[in-house]
Amino acid sequence: MKNYIKILPIVILVLFSSCMSVRKQVPYMVDAETIPTEVLSQTANMTDPVIGPGDLLNIEVTGTDMMAVSLFNKGKYLSADGTISQSSQGSSGLSGAYEKSTQYYLVDKDGNIEFPIVGKLNVGGLKKNQIIELIQSAIYPKYIKEVPAIDARLMNFRVTVLGAVKGPGIIESKTERLNLLEAIAEAGDLDIKGKRENIMLIRTNANGQREIHRLNLNDKEILLSPYFNLQQNDIIYVEPNKSATYGAWQLSPAVGATITIVGGISAIAGLVVGLANLLK
Repeated sequence: MKNYIKILPIVILVLFSSCMSVRKQVPYMVDAETIPTEVLSQTANMTDPVIGPGDLLNIEVTGTDMMAVSLFNKGKYLSADGTISQSSQGSSGLSGAYEKSTQYYLVDKDGNIEFPIVGKLNVGGLKKNQIIELIQSAIYPKYIKEVPAIDARLMNFRVTVLGAVKGPGIIESKTERLNLLEAIAEAGDLDIKGKRENIMLIRTNANGQREIHRLNLNDKEILLSPYFNLQQNDIIYVEPNKSATYGAWQLSPAVGATITIVGGISAIAGLVVGLANLLK
């Protein structure tokens, strides 16, 4: 008994230390408020996504002379009476008479799109403002007399969140912007058994090559990471910790039955020994 009393404080200390260690691994961005404001202000803000193979673009060309720019719009315009036209104006000349059925531009494996009249345009590795400038220079002044207004949008900005989160799945962003914390929040947050210090980010760059990066949500420096802001088609994998792994481990039925039998025999043996001691 005296030996038990001696080691009891040690056991309590070990258990307390373990609890403190686990507690430190749960919060996100510990001590983030200690990052100097000037350091945070120097970090990269949200930028337009970089276009790569497999992306879908919606590109609209407009101008004061809609008939002149209509040839550069891939979509068709449908009137109330079913008439299909390249122009956004009906025969009456009234704007708003048509609803557009958009057809998107698919960026091929070489980063090209097939643009009306112009032909192939290489947009791989470009941002939206660069694509707009590229199209403007391709059609003005060669085909039209005024600089057109161009709207380019990425239609497939989505990321995938897998692993130890409460709601894994594909998350879409209509704003073409998403950061790591927003994606995790959309996935229902991390499960308590998810490893916060070892998040895997799989990214396909504009050249079609995959990159793998590891991120630590416990570390306040995550706010300064160049991978905090996500790109389209990013994959986020949250690895389960050891407790989840142990919980998922299962014995075969035969081994489980054997352990149950052995446990029963041991219990009976202990009971017999106890009764024998009482009868002495």
